[in-house]
Amino acid sequence: LHALRQRAPQKLVCAVPVAPPDTVEKVREHADEVVCLYAPENFQAVGQFYADFGQVEDDEVIALLSERKKP
Repeated sequence: LHALRQRAPQKLVCAVPVAPPDTVEKVREHADEVVCLYAPENFQAVGQFYADFGQVEDDEVIALLSERKKP
């Protein structure tokens, strides 16, 4: 959010499907609007809310980001 804020957007919205309530409150300080579909009090880990929450390797992320930069 800090990096995006430096680009001077008209409005900075942070939208997530699930997050702990205390994190949602902390993020509100850094965004103009925060949308969180589900903020359960008993939040333990993001993976508990997904049937498949496999890890993504760094190389895959770097490759995807590199492709995005191409015209």
